[in-house]
Parts: sequence; C-alpha cells; structure tokens
Amino acid sequence: MWFAPERIREEGDTPDYRFSLANERTFLAWLRTALALIGGGFAVDQFLPDLRWAWRIGLALALLAAGVLCSLRAVNHWVRCERAMRRGDDLPTSRFPALLGLAVAVVALAMVVVVLFGWEG
Repeated sequence: MWFAPERIREEGDTPDYRFSLANERTFLAWLRTALALIGGGFAVDQFLPDLRWAWRIGLALALLAAGVLCSLRAVNHWVRCERAMRRGDDLPTSRFPALLGLAVAVVALAMVVVVLFGWEG
C-alpha cells in the first residue's frame, strides 16, 4: 500500500475529505519531526568536533536512526489511518510516539551530561 495508495480507494467508503486532509497533515508533521531529528544528527556530528568520538558518533547515530524510523513510521501511520477511516474502524494505536519520546529524552540527557562535564568528559 505504501507505493500504491490508489489501492486504498478500493476499501470501504470515502471518508469526509477533512479527515483525509487531517491525516495528511499528521503525516507531514511526522516528516517534519524526522527532518529535525536528521538535521540534529548531522549538527551533532559536524558542529561538535571537540566532542569525544564515541559520544559524537553515538549521539549523531541515535538522532539519525530516530529520524529514519520516524519517516518510515509516518508512511505506515498514514496508510493505517486512511484504511481505518475508509472501513469505519477505530484509528490504530501505536507505541511509537512514546518510544520516540524516550529516545529523544535519552539523547537529550546524554547531551546534558556532555554540557555539564565538558566535551572531553
């Protein structure tokens, strides 16, 4: 369904366009979040050269991985919600927002440690 969204139209009834457009705006919000995470990963790698290599690469990769997962999840969530609306089902639930929030919090705490104890810490 990811690469053939027209197949979604074969299921159920067409929902109110406002709901489909809201689903699309949510998709775009997830993509903006993914881009911000990816940008943060590159920023850590490029703008913190004095940071110990393991810290810098670890933090950058964590942010980049979160961005990749977020962008993939955006597509998956859009398809699942669109299908649910067409079928008249409840919208799908997900643990991903909580996991993403925890991952970002862990990276933020690591950055707090780096700031408090210095780049060479």
